[in-house]
Amino acid sequence: MIQEATFLFIGTTEIVFILFVVVMVFGADKIPEIAKGMGKGMRMLRDASNDIKSEITKSAEKSGIDTSVTKDIQDELNKVKDDLEDFTGSVRRKL
Repeated sequence: MIQEATFLFIGTTEIVFILFVVVMVFGADKIPEIAKGMGKGMRMLRDASNDIKSEITKSAEKSGIDTSVTKDIQDELNKVKDDLEDFTGSVRRKL
């Protein structure tokens, strides 16, 4: 059985086709500039979302809202995620 890697419901062949179209439209010399701009944009988006999270947390703490519940839930989610990673890692090794 051949297994094809998928990323956001897009298969390998679709990714190759999209990359081919990008090279044809923009040219090979412009791709690094485009990637750099996209990287900066994603970094700005991540920084903005982290700022929003910290502001919400600060305002919740000022208002006296207990934020330890969300931390406990996040810790439990991380434990489940780690357990799942351990399980799928052993399954992947067997394949």
